[in-house]
Amino acid sequence: MKLADGFSMRSGWLQKPTNSRAYRPWLIERGSLTRKLQQASKVFAVRPVQFCRCKPLPDEAQQLKLRPWHRAWVREVYLDCNHKPAVFAHSVLPIGSLRGSWQNLGRLGNRSLGSALFSNPQVRRTPLTFRKLSRQHHLYDKAVLQLKSAPSELWARRSVFYLHGSAILVTEIFLPQVLAL
Repeated sequence: MKLADGFSMRSGWLQKPTNSRAYRPWLIERGSLTRKLQQASKVFAVRPVQFCRCKPLPDEAQQLKLRPWHRAWVREVYLDCNHKPAVFAHSVLPIGSLRGSWQNLGRLGNRSLGSALFSNPQVRRTPLTFRKLSRQHHLYDKAVLQLKSAPSELWARRSVFYLHGSAILVTEIFLPQVLAL
């Protein structure tokens, strides 16, 4: 169910990052977030956390048109700027997609997913959606593991990238360090 302001009651994701203040320029960036982080920091690194075959969150499965019991590849990394985590990235890729258009994504290691997505002109992206994640959200817990102190809420954005009919859902959670850049 969609409300007039673009809020979906089912998932909590917004069409606009309302009241996002200082995070807004980072949230609405349509280009490569990796490139923007690299330009804003002296030292940039992708730090892998996990790459596993697991069940996506219900709203992620819905976005990717997966049945609730289907498993997917999930990749999680920290994007570190100046030796501190600035963004936690969580990507979900249907199992079959690694055999086709996205076959090299399983071997990214500490390389940026953004560099692979934005270097291919055939990749299409859905509009960004936004959400404040509270301490009760599953991804909040994962995002703050590396922080000494965590805010009560974190801003996140997500979109789906398509290549030849295969999809990957990318969620980026902005940590307080990004505001220091």
